[in-house]
Formats: sequence, structure tokens, C-alpha cells
Amino acid sequence: MDNSKTKVVIGMSGGVDSSAAAWLLKEQGYDVVGVTMQIWQDEDPETVEENGGCCGLSAVEDARKAAWQLGIPYYVMNFKEEFCRHVIRYFIEEYVKGRTPNPCIACNRYVKWESLLKRSLDIGARYIATGHYARIERLANGRYALKKSVTAAKDQTYALYNLTQYQLSHTLMPVGGYSKEEIRQIAQKAGLNVAGKPDSQEICFIPDHDYAKFIKEQWGRELPEGNFVDVNGTVLGRHRGITHYTVGQRKGLNLSMGRPVFVTEIRPETNEVVIGDSKDVFSDVLTCTKLNWMAVEELFGEAMKVTAKIRYSHKGAPCVIREIGKDRVECRFEEPQRAITPGQAVVFYDGDYVVGGGVIE
Repeated sequence: MDNSKTKVVIGMSGGVDSSAAAWLLKEQGYDVVGVTMQIWQDEDPETVEENGGCCGLSAVEDARKAAWQLGIPYYVMNFKEEFCRHVIRYFIEEYVKGRTPNPCIACNRYVKWESLLKRSLDIGARYIATGHYARIERLANGRYALKKSVTAAKDQTYALYNLTQYQLSHTLMPVGGYSKEEIRQIAQKAGLNVAGKPDSQEICFIPDHDYAKFIKEQWGRELPEGNFVDVNGTVLGRHRGITHYTVGQRKGLNLSMGRPVFVTEIRPETNEVVIGDSKDVFSDVLTCTKLNWMAVEELFGEAMKVTAKIRYSHKGAPCVIREIGKDRVECRFEEPQRAITPGQAVVFYDGDYVVGGGVIE
């Protein structure tokens, strides 16, 4: 297949994965254009560099150098407004509601895909591409679905479950067929300066992990202190504000209970954080909404046996899903799962394929 006239815009974060992806696409004959998405909100260069993660100044320079080494055009596109609207505001609103959001999933759907894809198509590209460890296949039923990468340790399909059929049909993910070690070897063979660059782990806009401080600074006010209570409402102590806590949390509670205790529920309406024992953190059922179906069009009233992941690091567990209302699914696990957390995504798999997913209620 001659890809020489097929333009692909690849999102380049300055890391080894996206840089190697650009090389692979060029080797396949595509007309490749590199783009870094400028999303950090602060204009002060020192602050941007300090807080940048995958979007700081050094990331831009690493991406620019990689594009130069590959001999492809390179641009920085401004997505600050989209990032603020779809990621930062969502992140703050969810925490204030006592939920635990996943900003990377929102960023993937609404910034890296929706916004970047539109701009890329506007300049004549047919596809966008990323360095995610995932694969895209068109199934026998005609639908596009994500397939797990060949390396389970790096698989990123969980964070991409919310992509639409249209977005998938215009996306290439060339590194999904390789292990991380192979990608580093490809980058080294290509002479890319980022071949040995370590991976970025933190949320890019909160590198110090102090979510409550970030929310206070961005929101302009701090949530008040309140009561730690047990399931019966008995007051156990005082908490620092609900944005400091998430379901399943044990550390940082500063409660002297004589035994390990955990956050089991957050009640924003009464400003209470419910505390319980380890067993209280386990549940065998969840409900989810804001569904996105991928390998199937929908459940059509049928129950379906799948494997579900309730967080990025979760290995997945067998369960049965069924519709219990419009845009509402119940997921019942064979074994109780730890810390099913409202606001996080639950993603359903049939073998290696993403069936769909939603947001845990």
C-alpha cells in the first residue's frame, strides 16, 4: 500500500513512545507531521517548566529535536482553552462532588482526539497518531475496537475506552505491537535523543500530587473541614476537607483507632468522610453511567459476561454486565473488588478487545 500521499499528524510529547511512533509511520511511507499540544495554563516559563510534565518546555524541545532528527515538519499547537474546559474544570468539579476523576481519560477524548483530530483534518490529514500502547482493529461487525497491546505491562487501552467510532477510524497507534524494550531499541536505532528518556508518571498539571492545594488555587476557595464518621454516623474525628480523600485511602487520615481504617465513602452533601475496616472497602457490584460502547453497539437488554477493570492499575476481574436503565449499566463481579471508586472509569473487555466502559457512580 502506498502511503506517501496520506498525511498523518502525530502528537509528540517529547517522550520515546511518540518519537518512535513517528519513525515507524515514516518507515511505513506516511507523510508525517509532528505536533506538540500546548496545554499548560501558566505563561511564566519557569512555572511551565516546573509543572510541565508531558507539556513543559523541555518536552517541547525534546519533541522538536526528535522531529528534526526524523526530518519531519513540527509545530506547537495551542490547546489551552480546550484543556482548561474539558480537563481542569472537570477535575475540580468532580473532587468537589466527592468523586475521584480520571483527567487523562478526559484529556484523551476531548483534547488529544476531539480537538487535535479536528485541526488535523482541517489541514488535510487523514489520520492522527499517538504513542499509546494499544491497537485498533475493525471487527467483523463493522465496528472499530481497541485491542490490548502486545505487552500487558504497558497496555493503555483503559485510558482510551471513551474514544468514538469516528475517532478510532481516523487514528493510528503504531507502537501497540511492540514491547517497551523494543520501542527503546527502535528509537536508539533511529538515532533519537529521547531513546533513554524515562517515562512520565504523574498527572501532568499536578506533578507534586497535592490535589487539594491545586483545587484551592484554581477554585479560589477551600472546602471546609468536616467530620470523619462510621457507617452509623458516629463522629470519629475531624477531616481536612473532602478533596484530601478518596475511597480506599488508609494513609494520611490521622485517626487513632488502634487498627488500620479506610475511607469507604465520601458524602459531599453532609461534608462527611465515612471510615470503615478493610472488609468494608470491598464490594461485588457497581453501577456506571456515561457509557461508551466500542466492540458492540450496545447490550440490547442482554446480560454479557466480560472482564472489567475499575482503575488503571487493576488487573481486571470477571463479571456480568446488564442494562438497568437508559445509559445505565450494572456490573456484578464474581468476587468482591477493593475500593470501587465513584468518578473512576470501569472498562469492559472481551478477551483483548474493549467492549466499552463508563463512569462509576
